Amino acid sequence: MREIRIEKVTLNMGCGTDNDKLERGKKLFETISGQKPLVTITRKRTTFGIIKGKPIGVKVTMRKEKAKKFLAAVLSAIDNELKEEQINDDNFSIGIKEYIDLPDVQYDPEVGILGFDVSVTLERPGFRIKRKKSGRAKISKKHKITKNETIEWLVKNFGVKIVGRI
Repeated sequence: MREIRIEKVTLNMGCGTDNDKLERGKKLFETISGQKPLVTITRKRTTFGIIKGKPIGVKVTMRKEKAKKFLAAVLSAIDNELKEEQINDDNFSIGIKEYIDLPDVQYDPEVGILGFDVSVTLERPGFRIKRKKSGRAKISKKHKITKNETIEWLVKNFGVKIVGRI
């Protein structure tokens, strides 16, 4: 029950009000993930002046083996180095400046050069109870994933070097 595993890998790209960038982002995510991307919309009027209900980004969620393979590719693109500030308790995030940094991804002139964010969420067996609708189900403090456990898992499974760690 103490085994740590990947719950999901989420790719996200904020596009603002630029519909051209939104379409290019959809094409990019469909190409690199093999899944249909979801267009994110605003929930309320933003401080940037974007009206409620307008598209502002694109995201894709990958799970299981596909997520593990994609995470390995992303980590190799950043030379298996993460800063300690990028890691929280049970998740961590990585910014990819240009998608052509990923191995086996070729430049597409229709897409141009785009960057995106990769967020990885980790879990243990038994974490499904936190997704239940009844508010009583809670995960004990002993079963939660700590930052140090996340770092150990990254080093052990992917050979990641943590920069800025003493």
